[in-house]
Amino acid sequence: MTSHETIAAMSDTLKLLSDKTRLTIVALLKESELCVCDIVDILETTQPNVSQHLKKLRLSGIVSETRRSQWIYYSLNPDSPPYLSDVIQHLPSMKDIIDAHKPNSCC
Repeated sequence: MTSHETIAAMSDTLKLLSDKTRLTIVALLKESELCVCDIVDILETTQPNVSQHLKKLRLSGIVSETRRSQWIYYSLNPDSPPYLSDVIQHLPSMKDIIDAHKPNSCC
């Protein structure tokens, strides 16, 4: 990959993370793997809205998904670009928010 292609890829990824909802989802997934329904509950938004954000994050390689029965669980992709780990490391902890919502209570 040329330096121009690298810059373009980084720019696209950072633009994707400039959305507050997507950045919040990444901060949540930094703490633990979560089901879509958990993310919906925590963000207090609709399932289609969360699914659209997760789709963009998945297609960019930031998150990965695992299907278990009818539920899909999301986690941070360990193979995402190294520069993302620096960004993710500086996100605030969402552990208290996740614990308050009792993850996996809906699935």
